[in-house]
Order: sequence, then C-alpha cells, then structure tokens
Amino acid sequence: MQQMFDLTGKVAIVTGCNTGLGQGMALALANAGADIVGVNRREPVETQQLVEQAGRQFHSVIADMGKVSNVPVIIESAVAAFGKLDILVNNAGIIRRNDAIDFTEQDWDDVMDVNIKSLFFLAQGFAKQVLKQGTPANIINIASMLSYQGGIRVPSYTASKSGVMGVTRLLANEWAQHGINVNAIAPGYMATDNTKALQSDEKRSAEILGRIPAGRWGTPDDMAGPVVFLASEAARYIHGYTIAVDGGWLAR
Repeated sequence: MQQMFDLTGKVAIVTGCNTGLGQGMALALANAGADIVGVNRREPVETQQLVEQAGRQFHSVIADMGKVSNVPVIIESAVAAFGKLDILVNNAGIIRRNDAIDFTEQDWDDVMDVNIKSLFFLAQGFAKQVLKQGTPANIINIASMLSYQGGIRVPSYTASKSGVMGVTRLLANEWAQHGINVNAIAPGYMATDNTKALQSDEKRSAEILGRIPAGRWGTPDDMAGPVVFLASEAARYIHGYTIAVDGGWLAR
C-alpha cells in the first residue's frame, strides 16, 4: 500500500509555491519522494530549503504566471533540470476584491490571466511534454469553494475558479486515454495571504467559522494528503474530479 503513494523518482512542477498552500503542497510531494520545480515571481528561498531538507532536489523558475508566453520557458527549464516531467500542480492564483458594480476591467483581466488562462496553457505545455515521453502523468489544478458557490465582491475570482473545475473535466475527458490524470482540489477557507482581509474582519471571520463543521480555518498541512494522493498511483483511475478540502463547509 505504501508503494501506491510513493513518488520517488517523480518530478513535480508546483506554481506559486513561495508561501502558503503552494509551499505546503511542494513540501508534501517532496516528503513523498518527488523532486520539485518551483515556479514563482520571486525566489522561493524558504521552500527550497524545506524541500532540500527533505532530501529532494529543487529547481527554481522565476516567471510571471500572468503571461502565457512564459509557459515554454517553464517547461524547457524543468526538463533541462530533471530530464522529464511527471506531476503538475497548478496552484498560482491571485484575487481582487470589489463590489461587482465597481469592478474594473483590469482587475477582471489580471485574475483571469493567472487563475485560468495560464493554468490551461501550462497544462497544455506539460501534456505535450508528457506525450513525448510516453509516460503516465498527473495534473492537479487548484480550484476553490467559489468553484461551487458565487461568493461576494470577487467576481473575477469566482469566474476563474468556476472555470478551473470545468477545464479540469474537459482535460480529463481528452487526456485520460493517454494516461494523464487531471483532477482538482478545492480548498476551503484557508489561513493564507489571500484570506488575510477576511481573517482580519472579525464579523466576516466569525460568520465563516460558524459554518465550518471542523470549527477552524484550514492550513497548508491540510492539503498534504490530498495532493500526494492525486499525484500518486493510488489515484490512477480518478479522472476529472474535484476534491473539496474544506473542513465540511460544503456539507453544511
């Protein structure tokens, strides 16, 4: 059974792994045996140290995920470093908050470019490389509670994360036949930089905690088991599914 979750010898690209959930998932994959290619806008010094302390190799690629033109650079750099690719975690994401009535086109485009456009094209570039290799592979997209719900004051984020769930299904439909598993994880309300505004709003934070059966905000450690599972042979017959890691939020 342990062999089913063993990622020794695998190479995983993790976008947005400088802090928070991305860092937690990169470290989880490393602890399961994978070498990591971290894609960030600045050097992920702490993440690299943690991965190397776990006994795995770390290769850093500095790239703005808001620009699709960076996708070939990311793939080429990763392959040059490790010779192959096995796992992709599309985690990089941004958020803009404002009432829908006042939301700007720039805030719409910025979020959509990072959260769904680059996610799709990086998955495409990854799949092309994997098809050349002729090896099975796993893609894990990071969705959201707002893949299921509307939310408030985050119109472009809601649209992008709804799109992540749909694209995950689409890619699974097309690529399962090639041995590429495409699934997603929808984190619940997590204590990260993206949710600092919510955490500091006492009224809103209390409302959120009141609906979470687990009674707490999630942490990066809560993503470790699900991401290793979806990256492993244990998930080989799972395609197009989004796992909610939400402390029970959607069950309420």
